[in-house]
Amino acid sequence: MDNELEEARKELDKEFKQIRKDLDSLRAELDKVSAAGPEDDLTELLKDLEDKVKKVRTGGLIGSGAKGHREAREKYLKLRGMKA
Repeated sequence: MDNELEEARKELDKEFKQIRKDLDSLRAELDKVSAAGPEDDLTELLKDLEDKVKKVRTGGLIGSGAKGHREAREKYLKLRGMKA
């Protein structure tokens, strides 16, 4: 059981690290919106930000995004005997 818990923790850490990395791309998109001026297309900038948020949340075509983290967290907490 300890080995299974250890593997679950490694997976949780891996998924968390990926989400943290993806947050950098979200910050970059948010910076574009924040730096926009009156003549910039705010609708397009906000659409780009929204698309990036969705990709981080869902993982896009090949990843699992925040869903992967949620699943890894649930598994880890279950193995520890805690409620998710």
